[in-house]
Amino acid sequence: MMSRLTVWGRRDSFNVQKVLWLLDELALPYDWRPAGGRFGGLDDATFRAMNPHGRVPVVLDKGEAIWESHTILRYLADTYGSGLFRASNPLARSREERWMDWMLATLQPDFLTGVFWAYYRTPEHERQWGSILRKVTSCADHIRLLDQQLADHDFLCGDRLSLADIAVGVICYRYHKLDIDRPDAPNVERWYSVLQHRVSYRNNVMLPFTHMRGQLDY
Repeated sequence: MMSRLTVWGRRDSFNVQKVLWLLDELALPYDWRPAGGRFGGLDDATFRAMNPHGRVPVVLDKGEAIWESHTILRYLADTYGSGLFRASNPLARSREERWMDWMLATLQPDFLTGVFWAYYRTPEHERQWGSILRKVTSCADHIRLLDQQLADHDFLCGDRLSLADIAVGVICYRYHKLDIDRPDAPNVERWYSVLQHRVSYRNNVMLPFTHMRGQLDY
């Protein structure tokens, strides 16, 4: 009998949403533990024993705590995916991981910090518009790059949903909901429409976030 996983986090966190999306794609049952932001608990000794960095998400499986969202994605796909979501061939797998790393190193900082936090979550009188507009432009460049990648593929790395799509696709909902300039990117729009038709995406990513507007605190 498969052991039941436990997940710590808050459902309005990008990084937590990636994990919850995959858990639902895999139909894995789990127990939920609210943590971080308004729930607190990240400095508790018990939590720090699981993740010394004091961040969510954390997944507990078979007595082992796994942290860092993309590491969790890889672990879940390798352990429970039965070949889905993660290629077995090393070269094909590297293609997926390139986009996962690009998400963490490039897209997520520019959008999450440079646009979502600096614009949406910052009170209007505190916004630094020069920096915000530069990041909006950077994000537009990133979307154009994704559009090129998707020109010949249904998904980022081929004809099936992979961890690359989960890592990158989690940002699409908020990116499309913000009142910012976005480039013409028909392939991204087509891909995003496909994601929206997945129940696991709608349930875990397409969540209200208006409570965050103008709020710098979690």
